[in-house]
Amino acid sequence: MGAPAPTEQPLSAYQLSEQSLERMYSYMLLARRLNERMMLLNRQGTAPFVIAGAGQEAAQVGAAMALQVGVDYLAPYYRDLAMNLVFGMTAREAMLNLFAKRDDPNSHGRQMPSHWGLRERHVVTQSSVVATQLLHATGIALAAKMRQDPVVVMACCGEGSTSRGDFHEALNFAAIHHLPVIFFVENNGYAISERVEKEVPTEHVADRARGYGIEGATVDGMDAVVVYQTVRQAVDQARRGRGPFLIEAKCYRLWAHSSDDDDSRYRPREELAEWAARDPIKLFRERVQNDGIFPAEDLDRIEAQIDEEVRDAAQWAMAQPDPEPADALGFVYKES
Repeated sequence: MGAPAPTEQPLSAYQLSEQSLERMYSYMLLARRLNERMMLLNRQGTAPFVIAGAGQEAAQVGAAMALQVGVDYLAPYYRDLAMNLVFGMTAREAMLNLFAKRDDPNSHGRQMPSHWGLRERHVVTQSSVVATQLLHATGIALAAKMRQDPVVVMACCGEGSTSRGDFHEALNFAAIHHLPVIFFVENNGYAISERVEKEVPTEHVADRARGYGIEGATVDGMDAVVVYQTVRQAVDQARRGRGPFLIEAKCYRLWAHSSDDDDSRYRPREELAEWAARDPIKLFRERVQNDGIFPAEDLDRIEAQIDEEVRDAAQWAMAQPDPEPADALGFVYKES
């Protein structure tokens, strides 16, 4: 006899059902396994560039699951693979993006990997210039308010992006007009090679919310459940016209900035080892096991399924067609 199906009844300590907790673990693990395979392919010379979110999966999945997929909008930044998975991206589609294949739903092979964007899923196309997505999200939130649509927009960035003018312009405008937008900062401690102490003069990025008269919160970004609970409350309030909100998730980038970066030149190995012991996926698995929600064999089964899904996605995507040279001329001017 197989294990009973997870229930939809929320567990009081989690404010999530067993089914939702299973999805949470699956999304985090799928994002990590995809990034691991992508980095391996890069080292083999098959994939040109990888910029991963290893260590930030709990922040991303917890926040994205607090939104209403299909209703709300997501303006991600380049590390937000896990958020895109919550919003419906498949492992195969993520690999199409990595290889810049013709059928990549994000840009059809026209942009670098991790430039997310898909209108049908309410994922806003992003620019290579960091923080511009915050202004786009604010504009969408303004349109939603004017149309009286019950939409919440989540705009994501790293803490380094909060030093750009776009960040302050977006918060200022959203605060003036009480827009339903959540500014979600994934503070992983480094803006490429610069430590957070050289980027932000306050103890917490969320402290800046006071300057705009809006609510702010700092949350443990290594704990997916706490992130979900914090963001869910902000989303519910924003949907009722009580936004915007600035939420900072304190997390850590477990890998180098990108496949082209050597983080050993600026990051102490002792610091990395200390944070690696708090790997968010490992912590989540230990918690749901210790609380008796899932036995180890159920979690092992999920892991085996995801490993097979990632292997299939990589092999399938590599065999898909590349864009034609003439495709570069499309969507530059209005199509006839």
